[in-house]
Amino acid sequence: MPAAKRDYYEVLGVARGAAETELKSAYRKLALQYHPDRNPDDHTAEEKFKEAAEAWSVLSDPQKRAAYDAYGHAGLSGGGGGGFDPSSVDLSDILSQVFGFGDAFGQRGGGGRNRPQKGDDLRYDMTLTFEEAAFGKAVEIQIPKLEACGHCGGRGAEPGSGTITCPACHGRGEQTYSQGFLSVRRTCSSCGGAGQIVKQPCRDCRGEGARRVNKKLRVTVPAGIGDGNRLRVAGEGQPGANGGPTGDLYIFFTVKDHPVFERVDNDLHCTVPITVAQAVLGDEIPVPTLEGPHRLPVPEGTQNGAELRLKGRGVPEVQGRGRGDVVVHINVKIPTKLSREQRKLFEQLAETMPPDNEPHEKGLLDKVKDYFL
Repeated sequence: MPAAKRDYYEVLGVARGAAETELKSAYRKLALQYHPDRNPDDHTAEEKFKEAAEAWSVLSDPQKRAAYDAYGHAGLSGGGGGGFDPSSVDLSDILSQVFGFGDAFGQRGGGGRNRPQKGDDLRYDMTLTFEEAAFGKAVEIQIPKLEACGHCGGRGAEPGSGTITCPACHGRGEQTYSQGFLSVRRTCSSCGGAGQIVKQPCRDCRGEGARRVNKKLRVTVPAGIGDGNRLRVAGEGQPGANGGPTGDLYIFFTVKDHPVFERVDNDLHCTVPITVAQAVLGDEIPVPTLEGPHRLPVPEGTQNGAELRLKGRGVPEVQGRGRGDVVVHINVKIPTKLSREQRKLFEQLAETMPPDNEPHEKGLLDKVKDYFL
């Protein structure tokens, strides 16, 4: 006695009142999980895939769903209307509805595999010092990649030998397999989806059309590149299929930290200590830049935490339009130990200064009192 069919809503794991978008999402998840291409020779996965496809084909059709909701499985066998014929389920149609394209899981139609296809892009990770990122550099790198065979021009066939139509798929590039009531198309294993087979494979690349090489490239890293930025090198990726264009190479940059500077956009921030006397009287102090020390005027009365700028001494713009600044954060160092002479001088200074250093304005203590009273 055959096993009773499971409830279609239970199969998809949704409630009876589920919207179409929820049904589609549930089926998509199950189709991805149990598709035969992902579970070769797994009978259990194949049955679950068929079961999910059947549930979706009924519940996605308003008339069939209404009949099923009213009468259950009996409503699909002729008594309650609708009628469900498992052999009518076309997997390519279902996948086209759910995934929005007709080549899900490698399925394609109309010999599309023979069209020129762009080659894959490649990624290369490069680590730079802070200075290298700021000023740029020319560097030679090695990229492991495929390169079109020079002997056969990337065709995979010995020059002059040509190709023949694949006898397994008759030039379609795919083969159709029946799995119960489903019809599944897969890439032809004989020709790899090309639809053609070479008569005589190239002696250099053994019919692959490409060879594995470690290609040396000289790359110019532009000045001003930042951590996490990337650089595109056009045409240095993998070769394309069927005469398609070559992919690109993308270089991703990691920039090491600097012991003194912190980069914010194109500005360089650093902290420089000065004495109380320098802050009060003003001075000209040496501050660091990426090219070496530079003299910076400190105005009289400079406060702790003040920011002073050296214009045009920061990181260059990547597009070559000027440079950022060096932003100097002033840290006024208060002495913790004084000599007898220094203490005497500070005491003399204190006697000449009122408690509030700004007699024409309310003192800070007075302002605080006014706020709370």
